[in-house]
Amino acid sequence: MRARPPRPRLPAWTSTLIWKAAVFITLMCCGLAALLGVLVHRAMTHQTVGTAREKALTKLERTIRAYETGARLPRGEGIDPVGLPPELRTLAVGGKRGTALGEHRGRAAMWAAAPAEEGTAIAVSVDFRASEQTIADLDRAILGSSGLAIGVTLLMGAFGVTRITRRLHLTAQVARRITAGDLDARVDDSARNKDEVAAVSRALDTMAASLQDKLEAEQRFTADVAHELRTPLTGLNAAAELLPPGRPAELVRDRVQAMRSLTEDLLEISRLDTRSERVELDSHDLADLAARTIRGSGTDTVLEVVSSPLVETDRRRLERILGNLVANAHSHGAAPVTVTVDGRTLTVTDEGPGYPEYLLASGPQRFRTEGTNKGHGLGLTIAVGQARALGATLAFRNRETGGAEARVTLPGPAAPGATAPPRRRDEPPARG
Repeated sequence: MRARPPRPRLPAWTSTLIWKAAVFITLMCCGLAALLGVLVHRAMTHQTVGTAREKALTKLERTIRAYETGARLPRGEGIDPVGLPPELRTLAVGGKRGTALGEHRGRAAMWAAAPAEEGTAIAVSVDFRASEQTIADLDRAILGSSGLAIGVTLLMGAFGVTRITRRLHLTAQVARRITAGDLDARVDDSARNKDEVAAVSRALDTMAASLQDKLEAEQRFTADVAHELRTPLTGLNAAAELLPPGRPAELVRDRVQAMRSLTEDLLEISRLDTRSERVELDSHDLADLAARTIRGSGTDTVLEVVSSPLVETDRRRLERILGNLVANAHSHGAAPVTVTVDGRTLTVTDEGPGYPEYLLASGPQRFRTEGTNKGHGLGLTIAVGQARALGATLAFRNRETGGAEARVTLPGPAAPGATAPPRRRDEPPARG
């Protein structure tokens, strides 16, 4: 069976509201102009032809009276003159009077005929060229005015639709900014606008304000809870150290340490959410920094270096990002875990089942993990927040050959004079 050829697709711009409105306005204007043009043409033609018929019939009466008195008839008038339309002659021979459009000496003419004696017809003609010219001039005027009216209407309609679409684009842009995390974004449509677009814009602003209030309340609650837990956890940790050696004491100390780590993570997330963190830049070698992070993690992680430039970054934050990615790869992936340094990009890969679909679609979510009961989903959330604080890009994907891949791309060097020079430390960074 032969495959059907692909159906041709229209360009993407043909689906825009401006294009659809332009097509609709053009079709409506063309239809209205055609209807009015036909009505005016028919009315003018009927009036012009009627006037010509009256002239022809009046002239026919004079010719009949002249013929009956024996007067000499002008050339082209009289019994069966040359050029008389056959259908009009047949009508006159049948005993009826009538008129018809035809030609006389190669020119348009209105003929009028009446019955005469012995199966003949008496007929006259009236010049119809002026009437034809009038109708032609009227048709050109109708076409010109219709084109002008369509153009003006189309421009006015495009201007009106463009104002609406511009406001819709602004609303969509603000919605995307809110989705990206900018909860301060607002449409702020003019209070004078009372249409449906203004209603949508105000509803979006109201939703953003409500969402911002709820998220800020959640952040304050998380920060307050984590802060209040630090004091009792410190006392609990001290009490756990006083327990006699044994398995129960180890379990208590382990759970206390887990709660302390969770509390510190919550505090860090709260600071990242409020964007109150201060970045301290310094010059570092990425390979040395990655090697130091791997040693600090205490895991069997492979380090591959393609190229290792000096970069201006915050070492503590970058180590936090890389450490969380390595810990997540060992906890949820499978060995071997590899850290690759290639220019300003750090890549962490493993041979596990890969990232879940929800994470690839909408990013890491706190207190949500799949496939294991370990962890709280805070490690990758902190990594994303720290990357945002550094101005870096953190992307997650599943490799085609299997396994997960997290890629951190540090921002390029700022242009001279674009930012203040970074604060330098007294001692140079330690080599790995």
